[in-house]
Formats: sequence, C-alpha cells, structure tokens
Amino acid sequence: MKIEVELVDDAFHFVGTNERGNTVHVDIGKDEGGNEQGTGSMQLLIVGMGSCSGIDILSILRKGRQQVESFHVTLDAEREKGAVPSLYKKIHAHYTLTGDLDPAKVRRAIDLSLTKYCSVSKTLEAAGAEITYSFTVNATDYASTPS
Repeated sequence: MKIEVELVDDAFHFVGTNERGNTVHVDIGKDEGGNEQGTGSMQLLIVGMGSCSGIDILSILRKGRQQVESFHVTLDAEREKGAVPSLYKKIHAHYTLTGDLDPAKVRRAIDLSLTKYCSVSKTLEAAGAEITYSFTVNATDYASTPS
C-alpha cells in the first residue's frame, strides 16, 4: 500500500491520496492553528473503525441472507487527558440497522467484526482502548459488549 500526504496551505491542512487517487482532507481546529478544512488525524482512526466494522458486519449479514435496509454507526471515543501521546482509552460504538433482520444474527456479526475481523478495532484495542458496543434493530435497543 502506498499513501501520499501533501501539505495544502501554510497551516496544517493536508490531503492524503491513496493508490487509486481517492483523497481525504486532514486538518486541525482553529484553536490549534489549523483551518478546519478536514477531519483530524485521530478522528480518522475512529472513522476507520466505524467503516471497517461496518464492512464486516454488512458482509456477514448479507452472507447470512439478512436484508439490511439501512446501517448507521455512532462512535463515542475518549482519549487520555493530559498525556502525550494521547491514546484512545474508551470507544463505544452504537450500530443502528433496519431491515428484515434477526437481532441474534446482528449481535453475532458485530461480535465477529470487533473480536476477530476488524483490523482497525484490533489495532486500537492493542494500543489499550476498551471497545464496547450496543445496537438497535428496527427501533429496538440491545446492549452488548464483545466477548
């Protein structure tokens, strides 16, 4: 894998480009000297976890003939305060799905993603983050954490 990262302005706005030419803008807040022209670097890790687990979950559910109409994940992440570097210590993911879905199969798909398949969540976990989750299927809430 080859990624290019280039400074765009005289502050902290970067553009990252992958091998296929897709780009992502990265910047920091104005209070830190940036221009808020992109997502923060640490935020991208959380975006990566949400999308990585989402790909796994949707793939598992589709293979299990579950019909997903909509999928959304909200991630709440907490970093170490006053530490340098400031690593993530807690991450909670809440998955919201609609469709013709068996909640037990949704739970299994999330468990498999977070405990086995999602490289991003496993990387964050290896760095000390405690990862928990909950989920909603067709407006019914379920609480769970990976085993």
